Amino acid sequence: MYCHFLGDIIYGNVPGCQVFRRTRFVVRKVLKTAKKSSSLKKATPKKAVKAKSKTVSIKKTPSSKRTAPATRILIVNYEFPPLGGGGGVAALDLAREWAKHAQVDVLTSSFKDLPRSEKVEGINIYRVRVLFRRSRDAASFISMLSYLFFGFFKGMSLAKKNRYTVINTHFAVPSGPLGYIIGKLFSIPNVLSLHGGDIYDPSKKSSPHKSIIFRTVIRIILNRATRVIAQSSNTRGNAITYYKPKKEIEIIALPFHPPVIPKTKRSDLAVDKNDFLIVTCGRVVKRKAYDVLIHALFEIKNPRVKLAILGDGPERKNLEDLANYLGLHDRVRFMGFVSEQEKFSFLNVSDLFALTSLHEGFGIVFMEAMFCGKPIVCTNHGGQTDFLFHEQNALLLDVGDIKACAEYISRFMSDKKLYSRCVTQNKKKIRDFYADRISSEYMKVFNEIRKRN
Repeated sequence: MYCHFLGDIIYGNVPGCQVFRRTRFVVRKVLKTAKKSSSLKKATPKKAVKAKSKTVSIKKTPSSKRTAPATRILIVNYEFPPLGGGGGVAALDLAREWAKHAQVDVLTSSFKDLPRSEKVEGINIYRVRVLFRRSRDAASFISMLSYLFFGFFKGMSLAKKNRYTVINTHFAVPSGPLGYIIGKLFSIPNVLSLHGGDIYDPSKKSSPHKSIIFRTVIRIILNRATRVIAQSSNTRGNAITYYKPKKEIEIIALPFHPPVIPKTKRSDLAVDKNDFLIVTCGRVVKRKAYDVLIHALFEIKNPRVKLAILGDGPERKNLEDLANYLGLHDRVRFMGFVSEQEKFSFLNVSDLFALTSLHEGFGIVFMEAMFCGKPIVCTNHGGQTDFLFHEQNALLLDVGDIKACAEYISRFMSDKKLYSRCVTQNKKKIRDFYADRISSEYMKVFNEIRKRN
């Protein structure tokens, strides 16, 4: 049903779309007529005005040069902080930079007591009603579908009022159809940003790449976008392999804003000074495969090796049961949802960052660990392989390889030379992803589109 609905919208079979198309046609007619009449008025010669006995001619003031209209960007993303994961954080980091010299509006989902509209750091955030979203960390199928429905009406209102220069749509689904429709109805260029999990998620039976219908819908979304940008070569490769788009797909990495790291002592976080602390963070979902990390910890018999899991999600109870079953209740800490300050406090006092995901489209958490100068243990499947290299700034293992994970953690404990090399390389490499550089790459794309139009 969802796919048929998407197809109807894309092909203009929804009555509302036809009405808005006719409305747009009428508006254009009116604007053309108004433009002609105004040009005729300008063309009529100006007569001299008689004032008593004198003839006074009106002097023509030199027409000032028209300044180019300010850039106005609409970000369409069903998740935006504090909701969601890396895709929302990336959108926020881009918006922060663009808002310094442009109008930036965000069309996203509401949740509980979050305000329906607010201005944060110069960014106008508009949240639309969604149904049956029960968690900050994960969206339900119904919530994504309802975002399309309610987002359509709010998006139309915003586009009509602001006449955007460009739309930046994040995620092929569910945001993709919404960004496409608004762009189509108002003739606004639509730049689609792919985040990996929206087109390929090996942990889900419902992953779009496994469905013929979804593959067809996403192929249409890709082909009808003005430009398509993938965050990594892995995401680009998956898009080409499973969806075979005619449109060329570019690569622009995700942005990173250097945070201000709070000065925190281990004792403030109930961490013993003699512990070797491993930190991992992200949504607690199956794709993250935290069970592999917990099993690897079981293989390491040193009781001083501890694990802190920062984040929350539907898999937390299963993982807590696993840790208790393996007798690791005193070595694994489930911190739940934490603030940005708490997250960086833990990263800063940790010894190692580890993430054993089945797949990562890119992985902003890796950049956060790199900035904090931590060596990394992670899997070799995903976008992180664009910037994490085995034995240089990380140790990479095959997906699901528990023994290798345990071995690599132990290596970082014993091999001080390797540890130091990875720390140095990560502190240096992270500068390539600073948000001002990445946002300017997007702005180049926007300006190229603007010149062509």
